[in-house]
Amino acid sequence: MSIPRLLDHVVIAGPDLDALVAWFAERTGVTAAPGGAHPTGTANALVALTVGGERGPQYIELIGPDPARTHESPPTTFGIDALEGPSAQAYSVHPDDIDAAVAGARERGYDPGDVWDLSRRTPSGDLLEWRLTGADAARLDVPFLIDWGTTTQPGLSDIPAIELVSFVRVEPDPEPLRETLAALGLGDGAAEVVAGDRPGYRLELRRPDGERVTI
Repeated sequence: MSIPRLLDHVVIAGPDLDALVAWFAERTGVTAAPGGAHPTGTANALVALTVGGERGPQYIELIGPDPARTHESPPTTFGIDALEGPSAQAYSVHPDDIDAAVAGARERGYDPGDVWDLSRRTPSGDLLEWRLTGADAARLDVPFLIDWGTTTQPGLSDIPAIELVSFVRVEPDPEPLRETLAALGLGDGAAEVVAGDRPGYRLELRRPDGERVTI
């Protein structure tokens, strides 16, 4: 089992959120709960993760264009504007001190980006606020950092759940990315990078019926 120690959530994106939720339900047997809309023009749905028999605080975020904003161009967040179908696009980790993690990474030669504020409202109207480093579409192979502050992490909320078996990054040549992750300074907090012909994330889940499925 390979799961990043500091994993916060895995981002699966698509060009149509409703279609993405339906696709995920068909693959996994779990229907994601509505999350909310972001000021970036996106909206999401969520599934909590169980790891080693314990639920959360990890979760999966299904994200796509906000269906309520029908007359706008597709958002660029996580490269959504370039997607033709569902894709595991990114993941985030939660260091103990996000500002110290950014400063340390810069000292080691990798800049994860500035820390900025983001928020959304839940379907019940609750305001969720968090801080994160930019999810640069040019470097989605590197995790972005997140800090929930006083907000309850969504993986701990009352939403459907599925078991996470493993999560890794596949690269034809793993070493350059391993070096970048070392500069980020997360140790085993980041995803393991394994060799493979097709670069991208490999997410293995166990369905409620016990069958394993890879996304």
